[in-house]
Amino acid sequence: MIKCLCIDDEPLALQQLAAYVKKIPYLELVGECQSALDAKAIMERDMVDAIFIDINMPDLNGMDFVRSLAAPPIVVFTTAYSEYAVDGYKVDAVDYLLKPFGLNDFQRAAAKVKKQYELLNAQPTVVSTPDEDDALFLKTDYKVVRVNISEIRYVEGMSEYLKIHFENRKPIVVLLSMKKLEERLPDYFMRIHRSYIINLKCIQEVNKNRVILDADTFLPIGDLYREAFNNYLNSKFLGK
Repeated sequence: MIKCLCIDDEPLALQQLAAYVKKIPYLELVGECQSALDAKAIMERDMVDAIFIDINMPDLNGMDFVRSLAAPPIVVFTTAYSEYAVDGYKVDAVDYLLKPFGLNDFQRAAAKVKKQYELLNAQPTVVSTPDEDDALFLKTDYKVVRVNISEIRYVEGMSEYLKIHFENRKPIVVLLSMKKLEERLPDYFMRIHRSYIINLKCIQEVNKNRVILDADTFLPIGDLYREAFNNYLNSKFLGK
């Protein structure tokens, strides 16, 4: 099931949007809210695969909200103003629904969401060598490169892509889901945020809600992952 969040400041529009989601068998409604700020709180707490979001909203409009996300989910914009369509595609929205839209229009958008979801969660091109557990091969820029897992410092989610940061080489960007890579990493890696996986051996300091890897790298700890990370710290902690 594709976990969806509906966001619209108009109660009737939000109600209709949520009703359409419930009619699609492969979509699961995990929440509905009337502001981008409320949506952000839900997304920090719960896993969300896709959002259906109005553009014109008070405080923070839908376009700016999506741009503010380090790793946006699959996005479908809804609005009454057709001039936003081009901007919608600039932020990699999979579709744009012009109000008022009916169930048929919504079904077409939902099909695009499903296609994108299946692409992101397909078996990736990641092959570990049988005699070297530390090695992976990843596709990037139309070539396959070798990656030594122990040299990875952290992984950063960027929409449907991942940016992998290393100790002594430039980062690489791969088309891969965070979940798929997480499954292939050993237990000295931990996800601390919906957008970050870190090499626990690279931690220099933990300061409030941040993990510090070096003087220039401060990574947030998400609410959803805080308990597991604190359990790890407690298992290593010496002192009163």
